[in-house]
Amino acid sequence: MPCTALATQNAFCRDVLGFTLGFEAESYAFLHHDGAAVRLVQVDADVDLSRPEREGSFYIDVEDLDGFFAQLEPRLRRLAQGRVRPPFDQPYGQREFHVLDDDCTLIFFGEPVAR
Repeated sequence: MPCTALATQNAFCRDVLGFTLGFEAESYAFLHHDGAAVRLVQVDADVDLSRPEREGSFYIDVEDLDGFFAQLEPRLRRLAQGRVRPPFDQPYGQREFHVLDDDCTLIFFGEPVAR
């Protein structure tokens, strides 16, 4: 995942989303949480990741989405308004919540809707 400030994005993934730092170098970090892993790569300072054509997203499948959200919720509440969409059911059969990071990357967390 590209980022403009490795230390800031590393802290976001660790302190807000609950990931654990596995490895960090000058412009690269590897973080993991249970079976999911995120690799951060710092881009050049002149790259504007907030421009619509640079915005990215990724999806992380989880088990017990509501429990995971409840675990993160105290930390998610510290983010600016509009950066978190709490759990909801999608018409395509997934229950999701969304988090927007500092570089405008939209992170989807989801699991199949219980039937």
